Amino acid sequence: MKKLFVSILFVSLIAACGGGSAEKKADESAPAVAKTEDLSSNPDYQKGLEITAKSDCFTCHKIEEKNIGPAWRDVANKYGGSDTAVNYLANKIKNGGSGVWGQVPMAAHPNLSDDDLKTVARYVLLLKNK
Repeated sequence: MKKLFVSILFVSLIAACGGGSAEKKADESAPAVAKTEDLSSNPDYQKGLEITAKSDCFTCHKIEEKNIGPAWRDVANKYGGSDTAVNYLANKIKNGGSGVWGQVPMAAHPNLSDDDLKTVARYVLLLKNK
């Protein structure tokens, strides 16, 4: 039953995003990061961008501004610098949740590997304002 609900939620989110490829959305968001610092040579940035472009992340998140979920820059500014940030964020990505950034729940992503979860967490943390 839970898988059915998650599947319906996922399909609804995809339909609500209005079409277009995830890669295009990721590419449109990437220049905002390049303006503050060139992260393109960072392997976590490259791999994180690749993973998020193939996932549903850009349906709810943008780098610079709040969308359905918080802006990734805000997440990075809140948790960046903490020794436990990567593991904390990887756990949130895997299990989802709500209450930290409002009542809209974040969908769980249990199908991502532990390495991919940590890479996405490091990617988001790279977006912290310097």
